[in-house]
Amino acid sequence: MPSRELGGRSQGPLWARGPGPAAGGGGGVIVNITHSAPGAPSKTIRFLNVAFDSSGDSLLAGDHQGNIYVFDLKGNRFNLVQRTMQACTALAFNLRRKTEFLVALADYSVKCFDTESKELVSWMRGHDSSVSSISVSGSGRYAITTSTDTAQLWDLDTFQRKRKLNVRHSVGIQKVFFLPLSNTILSCFRDNSVFAWEFDTLHCKYQLPTAVECSTLLYKSFAVTRDGRIFVAGGKSNHLHLWCLESKQLIKIIQMPTKVRAVRHLEFLPDSFDGGSNQVLGVLSQDNIMRFINIETCKLLFAIGSHEEGISTAAISPNGRYIASVMENGSVNLYSVQALTQEANKPPPPQFKVVEDWPKCKSEANKLTMKVTSGRSERPWKSKGNKIQTRLLKVQANTSLENKENELPGGLNKKRLQALLKGYGEYPAKYRMFVWRSLLQLPENHLAFSSLIDKGTHSAFVNIQNEYPIKSRKLLRVLQRTLSALAHWSAIFGETPYIPLLAFPFVKLFQNNQLICFEVVATVVVNFCQHWFEYFPNPPVNVLSMMENILAHHDKELLQHFIKYNVTSQVYAWPLLETLFSEVLTREEWLKVFDNIFSNHPSYFLMIVVAYIVCSRAPLLHCNQRQDFEYFFHHRNNLDINVVIKEAYHFMEATPPDIHPQRVLDDFVPLTKGQYPVFNKYPKFIVDYQTQEWERIRQDEIEYLRERQLMHELEAKAQERKAEDEAWYRKQELLQEAEEQRRKMLLEEEKKLAEQRQRLAAVKRELKVKELQFLDASRRRFLKYQQDQRQMELKRLDDEIARKASIREQETAATVQDVEVRQMELESQRQLFEQHLIKDQESSTREMKEERDASRRKADLEDHVVQRLMETDREEKQKAQMVAEENLAKAQQKCIEVDWRLQALHKLRHDDQDREKRYEEIAKLLHDNRVKEAELLKAMREAEEKKWEEVIRKKAQLEEEQKAAAAAHEHRKQFLEDKMNDALDLAEKLQREDGFFVSSVRRQELACQERELMAEVRQLRQKLTAQARIRHPPTHLSSTKWTT
Repeated sequence: MPSRELGGRSQGPLWARGPGPAAGGGGGVIVNITHSAPGAPSKTIRFLNVAFDSSGDSLLAGDHQGNIYVFDLKGNRFNLVQRTMQACTALAFNLRRKTEFLVALADYSVKCFDTESKELVSWMRGHDSSVSSISVSGSGRYAITTSTDTAQLWDLDTFQRKRKLNVRHSVGIQKVFFLPLSNTILSCFRDNSVFAWEFDTLHCKYQLPTAVECSTLLYKSFAVTRDGRIFVAGGKSNHLHLWCLESKQLIKIIQMPTKVRAVRHLEFLPDSFDGGSNQVLGVLSQDNIMRFINIETCKLLFAIGSHEEGISTAAISPNGRYIASVMENGSVNLYSVQALTQEANKPPPPQFKVVEDWPKCKSEANKLTMKVTSGRSERPWKSKGNKIQTRLLKVQANTSLENKENELPGGLNKKRLQALLKGYGEYPAKYRMFVWRSLLQLPENHLAFSSLIDKGTHSAFVNIQNEYPIKSRKLLRVLQRTLSALAHWSAIFGETPYIPLLAFPFVKLFQNNQLICFEVVATVVVNFCQHWFEYFPNPPVNVLSMMENILAHHDKELLQHFIKYNVTSQVYAWPLLETLFSEVLTREEWLKVFDNIFSNHPSYFLMIVVAYIVCSRAPLLHCNQRQDFEYFFHHRNNLDINVVIKEAYHFMEATPPDIHPQRVLDDFVPLTKGQYPVFNKYPKFIVDYQTQEWERIRQDEIEYLRERQLMHELEAKAQERKAEDEAWYRKQELLQEAEEQRRKMLLEEEKKLAEQRQRLAAVKRELKVKELQFLDASRRRFLKYQQDQRQMELKRLDDEIARKASIREQETAATVQDVEVRQMELESQRQLFEQHLIKDQESSTREMKEERDASRRKADLEDHVVQRLMETDREEKQKAQMVAEENLAKAQQKCIEVDWRLQALHKLRHDDQDREKRYEEIAKLLHDNRVKEAELLKAMREAEEKKWEEVIRKKAQLEEEQKAAAAAHEHRKQFLEDKMNDALDLAEKLQREDGFFVSSVRRQELACQERELMAEVRQLRQKLTAQARIRHPPTHLSSTKWTT
C-alpha cells in the first residue's frame, strides 16, 4: 500500500510513482497519508476531518493541531494552507469562490480562509458549543453551522448571520443541512423529529411522521440522495430507515448484519449514470468498518476498514471516484471506488440464497424490514471498467435444502469449514473467534443479557474468590458475572459445583466481550452438555454409560483394566467432561480440539473423550492404584492431540448405531434470538429442594448471626456498664483522697501566704525608699542634662551666626567683584558699541554719498530724456507707484517687527520684575544699571511712537503723491515743465525718506543688541543667586536686516 509521510513539509508530491490514482493499491487504497511531528517520528499528529470540493479532485484535511492541508488528487500535490493552532471540528470546501473553505474550530468559532493567498477571509462567531457540521447550499452563497444547542444560517458574501435556530437543551439538535437541488432546509433533532423548512421564508413546510419503530431507534446519522428524494436515518441499532421526502412516508427498513449494533455515519456513493437517485449507501458502524450496500437489493457490495485498522469518519467525492477515510490511528486513507467495485464484481463462487417468508402476524414495520446479506446482487453495481454479465442458475430442491442447513451467518458454509478443518487441523487463529461465532450462531441478545446482568451477583457466587483464587481481578470479575448470569438464567447453574470449571476456559478466552462469553457457554451447555443434569446432583450416569459402552466396543482390554482396579467412568471420563479438557491440554491443543467439537455433531464431544482415553492406554495399563488414575486425568500428559482428533473421527464412523451417542443426543440447536430459551432439563424438585434448603440454611445462618451479634452487643454493654461502675467507684475514692490532700495543701498555703505577706510588706517599704532615691537622682540628672543641652544649643547658635556672617561676607565680596567685572564688561561693550556706531555712521555717510551721486546721475539722465518724457511718463508713474508700495510694505514689516520686539521686551521686563522681588539686596547694588535700562527702554518706546507717526505721515504723503501723479497725468501735455520739476522734487523727497528709514533701522538694531546684553546680565545674576538651579543658555534675539 503506497504511503506518504507529511512530516514538517508544507508542500510536495502526494505519491511518488505509479500509474495514477485510478489504479488503487491493496484493498483499493491509493495512498495512506500520515503526519508525524517534526523531529519526533514516533509522535503522530492525528487527522480529524476531511472534505472534498465540488469537483471531487481536491481534498481538504485538518488535524488536531490545527494544520489544514489541501491534496490535489489530479495534480498529485499537497499543500499546507493554514495553521489555526487549534483542533478543527468540521470542514466545508464547496463554496461559490472555489479557493475559499470553512473550518470550525475548538473555540466554537468558524473561520473562512483562502487556499491561494493563505489569508483569513472572515471570522464568524456565535456558537456556545462545538460546531459538529457545516452544510453549504447548492449555490455556495449560504452555509448552515450546527452545534448541539443551535443552528445558524450565514451569508457567505457578507459573512453575516441571517437566522438562528434555538431549541430546548433537553431536545438538542443532531444535524441541520440543505437538501440538494431544492430550496429546503432539513433539521433533525434528538427526539427523532425531522422538520423541513422553506429557505426563503424559513416557514415549516412539513414534518416527517414519527414511526412506532423510531421509539427504540435514536437517530444519530443522516444522508440524502443527490436528487433529494430519499432520506436515510440510522442510530443505535442495526436498522436503517428509508423515508420518501415526496410522500413523507417511511418506505423501507433495512436490517444490517448482526455485527452492526450502531450506525455512526451515512453517505451515498454518487454515480454519473443514476440521475441523482443514488442506490449505493455507505454505512459506518460501531466496529469502525464502512459497508457499502445497495438500498434496492439490500446486498452488501464491498467494505473498507477492519477491526485492526478502523475508520473514525469518511467522506465521498461528489464525482464518485474517491473515498477519503480518517483512520483510528490518525492517518488518512484514500480509496479508489473503481478498484473497490472491480474487486466486488469479481465472479463469486456458486451460492444459493433462500428468501424467507416472514410470518403475517408481524407488524407493518416488519413487513418493510429487509436484511442485508453478504452475497452479490443480481444486477451488479455499475463500474466504469469492463461490463459484467450475470446469469441465474437453477438449483435442485434437495441441493437448496442441503445448502440451507450448511449456511452459516457471516457468509460462511459449514461444509467448507469442515473441509478446511480436515485439511489444516485447525482454523486460522486470526479468524477463529469469528468462525466460532458463526458455527455456534450466537444471537447476541443485548437486552436479554443486560437484564441478566442487571440482577447483580448471584448469592451462590458472592464468595467465589475464596474457592477459586484467581490472580487477575478482571478475570475473576468476568467469571463472577458470567456465572451469575447463568444462575439467573437457570437455577441449576447456581447449584452445580462444576459450572465454574466448565465456564472458565471460555471466560479466559472471551474476557473482553462478556455477551459473547455468556452465549458461548450457554450454547455449549445446551448442545454439548445434553442430559448432564438429569441425575443431578450426581454426575450424568447416562452419558458416562454411553461412553463406557463406546470404550467397551473399541478397547475392551482397557475397560477390563479399569474394572479390575475399581476405576469407574466417574474417574476416567467425568474429569475430562466437567473441565472440558482444560486441565489436561495446553491452550493451543484445547483450541484445536474445540475447533473440531464446534464443527461437528454434539456427539463428537463424547467421542473425543473416549479417543483421549484410548490413545492413553499405554500409561493407563501400567497404573494399578486409584490415586494414579485420578492424577492422570487431572494433569497434562505427553499425548499428540492430532492423533486423538483423528481417532475421534474414526470412532464417529466406526461406532455401531445402537451405541452411538448420535442416537440419543439431539442435533445442534442455536440459542433463540431476542430471548434466551428456557433451560429446565434437570430434576427440578431436587434443585428446588436444594435451593430451599440452601435458602433455609442461609436464613438460619442469618438468624444465628443476628442472635450472636445481639448477644455480643448485650455482653459488650454489660462489660461496658461494669467497667463504668468500677470506674465510678475508683473515681469517688480518688476524689476523696484528693479532697483530703487539697485541705492539707490549703492549710500549708495559708501559712505560706501569711509569711509571704509579711515579707512583701518589708519589700514594699524597701522599694518605696529606693524609689524615692531613684526619683531624686533622676531629677538631678535631668536638670544637668537640660543645662548641657542649653549650652550646646547656645554654642551651635554662635557657630551658625558666625558661619552665616562669613557666608554673607563672601557673597557680598563675590557680588562686588562680579559687579566690578560687569561694569568693566559694560564699559568695553560701550566702547565697542561706539566703534560700531562710528563705523555705521561712516557706512551710512558713504551710502548717502553714493545715493546722492546716483540721484545726480539720474537727474542728468532725466535731463537727457526730457524729450522722451511723454513716452516714458507711464513707466515713471509705475516706478513711482512700485517704490511707494515697497516703502509701504517695508514700513508694515518694520511695524510688525517692532510689535514682536515690544512683546518680547514686555515679557523680559515681567521676568526681571519677578527676579527683582526675589533678590532685593542684589537689586540695590545694581540700581544704577536698572535706571539706565529704564531710560533706554523709555527712549526705545519714544522712538517707536515716532516711527508710527512717521509711518502714518508717509502713508498720507504717498496718497497725496498718487493724487498728484494722477493730476499730472491729466495735465501732462499742458504743464510739461512743471511736471518735470515735481518729479524731481518727488525723487529727492523719496531719497530723503529712504535715508531716514535706514537710520531708524540702525537704531533698532542697536537697541536689539543692547537688549541682548541686558539678557546676559540677568543670566549672570541667576548664576550668582541660584547655583543649584539648572543653567539655561542666554537667549539671543535674532536681528532682522532690512534692505532698501
